[in-house]
Amino acid sequence: MGVPGLAKGLRRADSAYLLVVAVQPDMLESHSSILVSKAALPARSTNHPLIPPLSLCILNKHTSHIGYVPVVLFSRAPLPQPKSIRCNNSVSIHHVVLIDPLRSDHTIINQGFDRSLINTMAIKGNSGEYRARSPLAMVVAVLLCCFFYVLGAWQRSGYGKGDRIAVAVTRQTACADASAAGLSFETHHAGANLSTSGLGEPPPTFAPCAAALADHTPCHDQDRAMKFPRKNMVYRERHCPSDGERLRCLVPAPPGYVTPFPWPKSRDYVPYANAPYKSLTVEKAVQNWVQYEGAVFRFPGGGTQFPHGADKYIDQLANVVPFADGTVRTVLDTGCGVASLGAYLDSRGVIAMSFAPRDSHEAQVQFALERGVPAFIGVLGSIKLPFPSSSFDMAHCSRCLIRWSGNGGMYMMEVDRVLRPGGYWVLSGPPINWKANYRKWERTKEDLSGEQKRIEEYAEMLCWEKLTEMSEVGVWRKRTDTAACPARPAAVRACDPANPDDVWYKNMETCITPSTAAAGGQLQPFPARLKAVPPRISSGAIPGFTVESYEEENRQWEKHVKAYRKVNYKLDTERYRNILDMNAGVGGFAAALFSPKSWVMNVVPTAAELSTLGVIYERGLIGIYHDWCEAFSTYPRTYDLIHANGVFSLYRDRCKMEDIMLEMDRILRPEGTVILRDDIDVLLQVQKVATGMRWKTMMANHEDSPHIPEKVLYAVKRYWTADGDNSSEENGSSSDGKGSDV
Repeated sequence: MGVPGLAKGLRRADSAYLLVVAVQPDMLESHSSILVSKAALPARSTNHPLIPPLSLCILNKHTSHIGYVPVVLFSRAPLPQPKSIRCNNSVSIHHVVLIDPLRSDHTIINQGFDRSLINTMAIKGNSGEYRARSPLAMVVAVLLCCFFYVLGAWQRSGYGKGDRIAVAVTRQTACADASAAGLSFETHHAGANLSTSGLGEPPPTFAPCAAALADHTPCHDQDRAMKFPRKNMVYRERHCPSDGERLRCLVPAPPGYVTPFPWPKSRDYVPYANAPYKSLTVEKAVQNWVQYEGAVFRFPGGGTQFPHGADKYIDQLANVVPFADGTVRTVLDTGCGVASLGAYLDSRGVIAMSFAPRDSHEAQVQFALERGVPAFIGVLGSIKLPFPSSSFDMAHCSRCLIRWSGNGGMYMMEVDRVLRPGGYWVLSGPPINWKANYRKWERTKEDLSGEQKRIEEYAEMLCWEKLTEMSEVGVWRKRTDTAACPARPAAVRACDPANPDDVWYKNMETCITPSTAAAGGQLQPFPARLKAVPPRISSGAIPGFTVESYEEENRQWEKHVKAYRKVNYKLDTERYRNILDMNAGVGGFAAALFSPKSWVMNVVPTAAELSTLGVIYERGLIGIYHDWCEAFSTYPRTYDLIHANGVFSLYRDRCKMEDIMLEMDRILRPEGTVILRDDIDVLLQVQKVATGMRWKTMMANHEDSPHIPEKVLYAVKRYWTADGDNSSEENGSSSDGKGSDV
């Protein structure tokens, strides 16, 4: 395999030009000069003869830890955007940039780039036609070599002008596919501690799963669920396959799959081919959930408890719940159906986290996500919800079929745990206002009155104040002043306050979670709270974070996202509605990317050193705890964009890289985008696996300097379906997983 090189810039010096390249050190051991043939240039360049370089000028063999050595080539005239230069049959140069050194900003004069990798220039030995060299050129070249030698030595001692030039060139060529340009770090980064095969071996390849698995949800498999108890809905909870039961194949999209409509049209229409299930159109026809109209499903905005539409229902709630002033920003919708409440709250600046089990209404959460509404597969059963305490401004249940009066009030206690002091609980449907509705609900007066009485008693015990009961809707508010709460029965105990956010696979308990001063701090109205310092930070509740370090973290993510936008100009458009951040930290990525056109599911891994999800909710964002060694609680093809910062380093010794990437592929839409930020050693392994998953990839440097070991890998999932439609490949994409415009 040839040793690759990458042109870093072409700088002007009087009447000559200087081509600055970066090559591997081992290429320099046996070659002292590189000649570029005039005859190899395009015909239109024959009036600009090239003088061969006087010598290779090695600035510093150890300038970069990634194996580059700066080298200069000397030319009398500008290069006419050559496609490629092959040096001694071992180095290919595919980036050529003209920079005027006389300008302080190093303005780029011209830039050439070609992905085709077609070598159009020949390399010759030190031929006689170039032996008569201009003395002036000799002097200029020697002076330039000396200058760059000193500059290289200076770079080692700190951040100098040479770094700024390199960064400028890197930024201008940020969209370039370094992999396609022959950039490789394999010789210097073995990655021996990673679980994948060695770098010298061919990448693993993954076959498509069977077409019947197009909607495969590994941890919510219906057949596996039937083996578990029905009490407390245990069988509807997460039950993941063992390592030996995992399907290590690529989940296909159904035949005819298309990109969802852009928001807000997606709120009302979903392509039938994306979720080809008509059962809800029959079962919920009277309730006006969804209607089938030819090639699309239409969602009128109706629901069991809002037959006149979700907007009018929200207007009714707004008489009590302050949606308009930004006080209520985050909502938990239990038993959400097709998430019409969340869909219509969006236009009011309110974001809802909706969930429902995968049950007989098999596509309800899938429909929610296809509509562009935040949702996940879940149930109030026997384990705690995957959220920190004091997260939501409002919790909502619209005929959600949860036995609030059962289990000693355990489910209401769990809602109380995740509800912020001052938050609202809305119960719509039975048994509220049972006297006027018991005949319609086909239940006895005694049954309904007893149920409502127990709910009222539990609410009082939890220190919830009942605000209203209108029509079939009851609204309670969790008091902020616990001194006003009535005395609790002796039998009711307080939960262990040591770690109220340790909830992953932890059983629910019949106990009341005390509100802490940090978690219950006053929040600003949204959107001001997005940039404000959260109470958990200002109180010092998150170890290692101060107000200053938190603000610096946000500045860093503003800079990262700015760099992402330079590579992917569609990042702020309707192209990306559903976004997942696999390792969200304090929500810096989501805050920097914030737009009404999109929403971000911020995941705080259970393996993370700090539990920061509470901070994310205090910013007015949403998220969830998750262990990436297991499948996510969502349907295939959920997300348009996945962002992962340090995920593979975090899980290096916990589970297989391939399994995490297969899960990413499952939940990513065809032609969806992935942005991975990690150490170069890790990303090289990821890139190799991605090649076998039909992803097109592109490696980019850190935005601050190419010498920083942290890199960014951009990837795009190819379009292909269960019936063999590979349109993206037929439209000119290569099959090697590289070379994509992201």
